[in-house]
Amino acid sequence: MGTWLRRLRGAIGMGVTWAVPWSAVGIVPRLVLGYNPDAPFPIILGVFGFLAGFIFAVLLALSERRRRFDQMSLPRFAAWGAVGGLLLAALFARAVSFGWGEVLVIAPTFAVACAVSASGSLALARRAERRQLSDGRGETAELTGPR
Repeated sequence: MGTWLRRLRGAIGMGVTWAVPWSAVGIVPRLVLGYNPDAPFPIILGVFGFLAGFIFAVLLALSERRRRFDQMSLPRFAAWGAVGGLLLAALFARAVSFGWGEVLVIAPTFAVACAVSASGSLALARRAERRQLSDGRGETAELTGPR
């Protein structure tokens, strides 16, 4: 049971990690375009980002469970992100009863946004892993060095 709780915690963490930049993108219409919508875009996109990150993490856990981040390629990671985006678009379109025109617009948008988010997540994970390894080597060298 501990493994499943750890994976659930990781999926929630991925959702929060994606929610932050998606929410920041929601601020763009107001700051850049001067458009003041009635809908709170940062909150809406933050929720979509959380759901997209959570779905992506679940897909990744089910499909790539035995691989570490350094064993995964960036295109494959992005492809799983795009699949997660398409799945999110399908769930959203089903929930709000969109027609085919809206689905054809929203599905590629979610797929591209999720692929970019997945690529960014892998880049951040690799960077954190390198930083942790470089910090760890220094401590190991001190411990194993001559006394």
